[in-house]
Amino acid sequence: MLSRHLFHSLFAVAAIVAVTCHAAPSAPISVTHGVAAGDVTASSAVIWSRADREAFLHVLLTGPGGGLQRSAVPVAAAGDYTGKLVFKGLRPGTPYRYRVWFSADGASAPPATGGAVGSFRTAPAATQPAPVTFAWGGDLAGQNACRDAGQGFPVFRTIHALAPDFFLGLGDMIYADGVCNALGRFGNPQVPGNFPQSSTPEDFWAHWKYNREDAAYRELMAATPYYAIWDDHEVVNDFGPLHDTRNNPPYTPGQPLLPMGLQAFLAYNPVMERNLTPDRLYRSIRWGEHLELVILDNRQYRDANLVADAPELPKTMLGREQLAWLKQTLVESDATWKIIVTSVPLAIPTGFPPESGRDGWANFDQGTGFEAELLDLLTHLRDRNIHDVLFITTDVHFASVQRYTPFADTPDFQIHEYVTGPLNAGLFPSTALDTTLNPERLFFHGPASAEAVTSFTEAQRWFNFGQVAIDDNGVLTSRIFDADGRLLFEKVHVPD
Repeated sequence: MLSRHLFHSLFAVAAIVAVTCHAAPSAPISVTHGVAAGDVTASSAVIWSRADREAFLHVLLTGPGGGLQRSAVPVAAAGDYTGKLVFKGLRPGTPYRYRVWFSADGASAPPATGGAVGSFRTAPAATQPAPVTFAWGGDLAGQNACRDAGQGFPVFRTIHALAPDFFLGLGDMIYADGVCNALGRFGNPQVPGNFPQSSTPEDFWAHWKYNREDAAYRELMAATPYYAIWDDHEVVNDFGPLHDTRNNPPYTPGQPLLPMGLQAFLAYNPVMERNLTPDRLYRSIRWGEHLELVILDNRQYRDANLVADAPELPKTMLGREQLAWLKQTLVESDATWKIIVTSVPLAIPTGFPPESGRDGWANFDQGTGFEAELLDLLTHLRDRNIHDVLFITTDVHFASVQRYTPFADTPDFQIHEYVTGPLNAGLFPSTALDTTLNPERLFFHGPASAEAVTSFTEAQRWFNFGQVAIDDNGVLTSRIFDADGRLLFEKVHVPD
């Protein structure tokens, strides 16, 4: 940590060196895709940015009373010139500002101009009964519904205007297996994407860069803590570790896509990477007394979709270690609300084509879902008297809210699931529900059919995202908004 006096001294020394140096100055190194603060806790944060060449990423973090932390890390071609820095020892519930710049060396002082700035507030302490509001969504730039030539991604301006404490990107935040043409799905002019379906690291990077070039997206990321998780389209449709290859061009038959997609996801998102478990994406975030946000990785450890979910050999979507961690986290948490983030829905059937197996939890019309593991988790919640649990997801490209009474012998045990999306992608409404959990649909928002929407203006009334607001007494209100900010659904949940 640098004192303010030492910081200004370093800046003065750097200025003298610059004046006395006779070498011609090189072109400034640019911040190309904005900045982001992610995985923010009560005491730490990850700061992300990207340069236009090999360089050193510098971050100057300013806290209350002018306290400073400064750090630098090299960025290289192997990571597409992206970099992340972790700051620790922060104060709970405290606003911070940061400045990012790049230089050719690791000792550079902040330049007089250039670079980029951002801000965030750390989470309150676990004992603090502080209110919290967050937004979430997924499904971005899929099915050739990409950045509108005039408006970009309008939904991000709407989310930013609500000033959430954080934003959760809940999967399919790129469509690595898609393209973006000059003429969009809804007949509107688009910013064309200079990329094919992703079969190389460069292709994956290009998809991330395309989405992050949207001005409203960058502004939201610079002002709002961000938590990222992936779903299938960060790699390829309905993928898992046992079915992440494709045989058709531009793919190379037999070449696994998961490792490339994972490394691109880690490179382009402010996710905390731990030395002993660098590829682990599942984690929990405590935000004050009332919220435990439990983020699952539904992709990296799953059995093959086509395998039967047999009673004698139940399938796993989470893997043994993640499931054990999830159960223990829920038991140990004393937060008022436990919100479980699952990138695939509980009862809405997914998987395309269906003959390749079900991709979500529900079996629906075949025995290839992951219901046994889900029922095991719900039994765990019921038997340990863990109430006040919500599930949130996206994935299916329409909004829906369900209440479940999964066990006939314990009708007082109920859970709710909130499904939102897309932020900006194709629309695929379906009213199908698996009946295993005894669902009651409370809300549905989608067009009559995928083909019914023929303009980008009309599509925005179907694009949507979710919001959760918990007051200082622990009362939770869930809302769903469309891309223009119209309130579509609201429900108040009082804790038990």
